[in-house]
Amino acid sequence: MGSRSVSPEIVVSGNSWTIGHLDQEGDVRSLFESICELYAFQGYAVLSLPSRSVSSLRKLVMMTNWPMDIVNDYDALGLLKTSPVFERLRLSTVPFTIDNTSPLAFVRTVKIAKGLFARSGFGRMVFVPVHDADGRRSAIAFGGDRPELSRQELNVVTFVAGHAFNRLSEIWSASRRAPGSLSRREIECLRLAAGGKTTVEMARLLNLSEYTVNHYLNRATRKLDSVNRVQTIAKALRAGLIA
Repeated sequence: MGSRSVSPEIVVSGNSWTIGHLDQEGDVRSLFESICELYAFQGYAVLSLPSRSVSSLRKLVMMTNWPMDIVNDYDALGLLKTSPVFERLRLSTVPFTIDNTSPLAFVRTVKIAKGLFARSGFGRMVFVPVHDADGRRSAIAFGGDRPELSRQELNVVTFVAGHAFNRLSEIWSASRRAPGSLSRREIECLRLAAGGKTTVEMARLLNLSEYTVNHYLNRATRKLDSVNRVQTIAKALRAGLIA
């Protein structure tokens, strides 16, 4: 196919990507959404890889557009601790696919998880292991009902997703080094929280997932050296960061 502009950050020609500046978290989010659009995925998630003692998928989601019900149901069934998918992600750096023909698909816990995801249009899952500059391991998961990716498509998705994660890690690292500065999204979430909005309401108003809203609020809490959300709002009000 010919070249076409997908977003301000990306130009695509066939399976070749030219990636421009990814300066903010929102730029990276747009890039992941563009991958989903171009390769007919229903959604994506950026997941930290847990120690074996962690039992909640919800705690691992760093960025996503997955429906909340998927993660809630997954955690309600206690599928994480015995998940062979996460065990493979801990041990391997090679991307892989889970569908009806995958050997792991016949493992009981994976069959249950596949059923949950399939109800939301995630019949085939592609997992891309990634890591940050400090070696901390994570994964990017893409899901949809599309045919299996070709080798070339998988190579491109792996490269672009890895690049996006590296930039996301750098952005988050820079944010942690500047504890006094709040991002636009953090301020938006704090302003809505100060107005009495719930996480669900904030997610709907900002067109974000609940996970992402909580991520922004938790990060603002750390930056302002607060012990809880109420104290964070109070400090932000006193500092004139929100009105």
